[in-house]
Amino acid sequence: MFDYYDEMGMSRAELLEKIQTMVKPARFEHMLGVEKAAVELAKRYMGNIYSASLAGLLHDYAKEVSDTDFIKLIETYQLDPDLKNWGNAVWHGKVGFLKVKEDLGLDNAEILRAIQVHTVGAREMALLDKIIYVADYIEDGRDFLGVDEARELAKVSLDKAVAYETRETVKYLAARNLPIYPDTIATYNAYIKVLNND
Repeated sequence: MFDYYDEMGMSRAELLEKIQTMVKPARFEHMLGVEKAAVELAKRYMGNIYSASLAGLLHDYAKEVSDTDFIKLIETYQLDPDLKNWGNAVWHGKVGFLKVKEDLGLDNAEILRAIQVHTVGAREMALLDKIIYVADYIEDGRDFLGVDEARELAKVSLDKAVAYETRETVKYLAARNLPIYPDTIATYNAYIKVLNND
């Protein structure tokens, strides 16, 4: 991977050390796995490998931040007040990108956006957004029913992988009577039709 990150004035070793102060070991391993998957997808789909590496590595940086800190970020940055009605599953991306910006000084809009939408998706997703969204789902450490199909789809079409992952997420949440974040519904509606196009 990359030895030095100019934007943050930090070596890879320094960045990894910082990440390890923020998350538990299992989460850290997942983040490394997502970085690896993101780089592979970037190579396959002619994306920016540097951006894919860094976004993959940092996507869960805020996963273990306290609820209190997330509420404070929502208020400080005057984000949509409705965000307060959600929880960590939504916050660590939709709000967590600001923690990355604050703590690490990262100001790359493309990378921050990919971190922001990596869990809930978006109606319109850039190449890097799709790469991180899919990499988070298919990284080697994931082991659940349907992950192999998702991995195969990711080799064929990022859009199909996004559609499949979103459909499965919607099914999972609905089966448990859990609320579904509006951006996830928008992602489903925007992408699901590609699964019918063969």
